[in-house]
Amino acid sequence: MKLFGLTGGVGMGKSTAAGLLTELGVVTIDTDVIAREIVQPGSEALEEIKRRFGPQVVGLQGELRRDEVARIVFASAPARQDLEAILHPRIREIWLRQVAQWRIEGKTKAAVVIPLLFETSAEKHFDAKICIACSALTQEKRLAARGWSADQVRQRIAAQLPIETKVAMADYVVWTEGTLAAHQRQMERILSGR
Repeated sequence: MKLFGLTGGVGMGKSTAAGLLTELGVVTIDTDVIAREIVQPGSEALEEIKRRFGPQVVGLQGELRRDEVARIVFASAPARQDLEAILHPRIREIWLRQVAQWRIEGKTKAAVVIPLLFETSAEKHFDAKICIACSALTQEKRLAARGWSADQVRQRIAAQLPIETKVAMADYVVWTEGTLAAHQRQMERILSGR
């Protein structure tokens, strides 16, 4: 099985790329989805987050208040590292287990979407790394469209490796400035080995 690690900057099109891979017959798992699943009300990870960051990070229905956690961790590198220490080992265990299952099932191509692929030293698990990228201006526009303030955009971008570093470390780069069809053609070329 050929295993792709899919990464890129925040707001650069990783989710779209993952959707295209799925349409092209590649089984995929997204670590952002896993991250949301492991902090469901009553989960061990949520309890650990609450112990570390305080009861204000949990809402009235027992749900994680993502906005409050983001406010804390994107303002403090040590706090972000504490959150990552709670989440990342659990996330990695789940996607590694899924990859092992795909191998048992005889899948030929698979992808794991990991925004912090290089930051978490996960690249060694993959046959090829794909970086999804766009210009800084497009990235800022996309993130502003999510309703994020200029400060929130700056904090989230600063929390990841510079996109130039990710591009340099990747085996393939998909540029997402163009049309969806252009994006798909790039993915098709990668999958065909060209």
